[in-house]
Amino acid sequence: MTDSVLLALALVCLIEGLGPLLFPKRWKRLLKTLSEAPASNIRQIGLGLVGVSIILLYVINL
Repeated sequence: MTDSVLLALALVCLIEGLGPLLFPKRWKRLLKTLSEAPASNIRQIGLGLVGVSIILLYVINL
C-alpha cells in the first residue's frame, strides 16, 4: 500500500510540474487569473476535479 501511495504522489508531482516546465508564461497567466477569481469559482473547479478523480478511480478499480 505504501508503494502505491508513493507512486501516486510521484505521478501527481510529475503532472503538476509539466505545466510550469513546458509553458512558464501561460502558467504565470493562469495563476494570476486564478488568484483574481472568486473563491466560489475556485471551489467549483476543485469539486469538479475531485469528482472526475473519484470516477476515474472507480472505473480503474472495476
